[in-house]
Amino acid sequence: MLNARHHRNALTGLTVLACATPALAAAQAPDDSGSHWGMDISLILEGVYYNEMSEGVHEPAGFDDGHDHGHGHDHDHDHSFDDGFNLGHNELVFEADLGGLLDGTLMIGFDEDDIEIEEAYLTTRALPAGLQLKAGKFLSDIGYINSRHVHDWDFVDRPLVNEYLFGDHGIQETGVQATWVAPTETYTQLGVELLQGDGTFARYEGDIGTYEVPNTGDEINSDLSDTSGPRLLTAFARVGPDLGPDHAAQFGVSGGYANTWQKATEHSSGLEEWDGDAWFAGLDAVYKYDSGRAYGHGDWRVQGEYFYRVIDVDYQRREDNTTIAGNAEGSGKAKQDGIYVQGVYGFAPRWEAGLRTEAVGLTNDGLPTNEGDDRDFSVPGFDTSYRHSAQVTFRPVEPVFLRAQLTQNDFVDDHGDRDRGLEFMFQVNVALGAHGAHRF
Repeated sequence: MLNARHHRNALTGLTVLACATPALAAAQAPDDSGSHWGMDISLILEGVYYNEMSEGVHEPAGFDDGHDHGHGHDHDHDHSFDDGFNLGHNELVFEADLGGLLDGTLMIGFDEDDIEIEEAYLTTRALPAGLQLKAGKFLSDIGYINSRHVHDWDFVDRPLVNEYLFGDHGIQETGVQATWVAPTETYTQLGVELLQGDGTFARYEGDIGTYEVPNTGDEINSDLSDTSGPRLLTAFARVGPDLGPDHAAQFGVSGGYANTWQKATEHSSGLEEWDGDAWFAGLDAVYKYDSGRAYGHGDWRVQGEYFYRVIDVDYQRREDNTTIAGNAEGSGKAKQDGIYVQGVYGFAPRWEAGLRTEAVGLTNDGLPTNEGDDRDFSVPGFDTSYRHSAQVTFRPVEPVFLRAQLTQNDFVDDHGDRDRGLEFMFQVNVALGAHGAHRF
């Protein structure tokens, strides 16, 4: 986390860079061979008013790792809001091209507390036969919502299944991606990604060394070991049939495998460790209708995704280097899933309304542990949590939208208690500067 001085310095640096880059871009002239270099800059600003109208359970049962990042750190940048006014998720984006060879993208995200490089990658433009390569840090193209930023969402918040299975940013990793678009009348894309594996899904601790038990002074050597990256492999396929000028659809399937999944939790009585691997599989679908009327009037779109995740680990809890706590050793699988379906309709020019319903933990077996009431080793099971949202959005001009959203959280906690909460959010999002067309 940045302190105030560092925060001011960082923002000053970003401002100087944003002001200087257009001059640098303008100074680049084509050379004699006709090569070309140009840059576009955009700034996306967001503010959110948040009101927790009634308090309920804040986290769905069984998903204790939904907001964790690798190396035991928590995400600081988790898009959560305080009651009242919030500076939301803002982005400064630089996009450049090198003739017909490469595109480069740098996206810097910031809010009131943090600044981070969200994406920084190069993409090829001139490979033959429908091939394309991407390298750097980027949002994975698995599913539908994962690769889209806040300003492209139809609701204020990320779908639960993406957040709690993959993390606060979804799958966001450093690595390489290869895609191929088939030369067919029906749009068909296949893709594969080789990623470092250092996030929520591919959780990685490495060798954490020695832990000293506070009450006894005993030292416990971690059994976790360093594993070289890349540790995460993903693949996806999507098909977009030709439905005519007014209708469009896209159907996708994706999956991934992490060869390392590690977690260590330190207690006053010892050290808990989980060590294994993980995989996921999912389906996504999107349908859009274009009425042909002005400013989205009569348009509608429907989308949904389902993902299933398995974490297969060995578990142990040790009181010292040689003593395994009673019944605190074994193997097990955490099996969890989630789904959402949403629809948005343009009920007037520049106005749209949407509904979304979600569930996580339809299958909800947690990580193996011996923390139950009887202190026996077990794989705990939890109930399903739900969330329902409604939104109304107004777009006075294309780069600006104002959105009001009402959300009911119907979460159950780890003890089986269900308590519904109600939230209201009002979002203002403004895109300044060059901004490319939205993807399908």
